[in-house]
Amino acid sequence: MARTGRADVGREAVIGRTTRVRGRIAGEGDLLVEGVVEGDVTLRGDLTVAEGASATSNVEAQAVTVNGALEGDVRARAVTVGGSARLRGDVVAEAFAIEEGAEVIGRFEADFELPPELTGSGSGGKRR
Repeated sequence: MARTGRADVGREAVIGRTTRVRGRIAGEGDLLVEGVVEGDVTLRGDLTVAEGASATSNVEAQAVTVNGALEGDVRARAVTVGGSARLRGDVVAEAFAIEEGAEVIGRFEADFELPPELTGSGSGGKRR
């Protein structure tokens, strides 16, 4: 999981491969899902959905890494979708990476600076 220098570094919860959780999840630290989650997830830390795991959840977290399956909308600072992952839902993030082979269905929304050569001005233009 990505570590961002927060005071709660090292605080991680794990939902094991044989565990299914139904209901909302909220927490201060990081969460690793190796099993199944059905319900919204709100974290001040990072969420990782491991390969073979699944989540049917709207997610709000610092960073989200999907290597399994995630169905739901995602709001995070950074989102990474691994090569064997499936993500179905809309994503709002500052950074978004998709590895080759990943399946992503949904919309992506981000604020970013365009290079000056694309805006026709001397400074980059902000686009959404």
